[in-house]
Amino acid sequence: VQLQASGGGLVQAGGSLRLSCAASGLTFSNTDMGWFRQAPGKEREFVAGIDWGESNRVYSGSVKDRFTISRDNAKNTMYLQMNSLKPVDTAVYYCAAARNWRRIRFTDAYAYWGQGTLVTVSS
Repeated sequence: VQLQASGGGLVQAGGSLRLSCAASGLTFSNTDMGWFRQAPGKEREFVAGIDWGESNRVYSGSVKDRFTISRDNAKNTMYLQMNSLKPVDTAVYYCAAARNWRRIRFTDAYAYWGQGTLVTVSS
């Protein structure tokens, strides 16, 4: 299984970025997925999750109404549209494939992780 996150970069506060996560080696259309992030010196934290059929989306309180998670099962790709970015959003963002929707907000729900993409938001 490979999860390849991309789309990170440097952006000014208030700007936008779209992250992508290309998946291979798994049945993507049957797999719940999530985004996490980890800032320097901090623990990895949940950002957003989406079920296999896009029926359910969940967000952390800190990104709700600014970030949107989506997926294209035909392309085996998940996305994270990030708007109104803030310096506190600076982190390495990871995509992951889940095995337990009930614990989608927790790292132990995930079987596979991508390598991460760095997002830096300047003030």
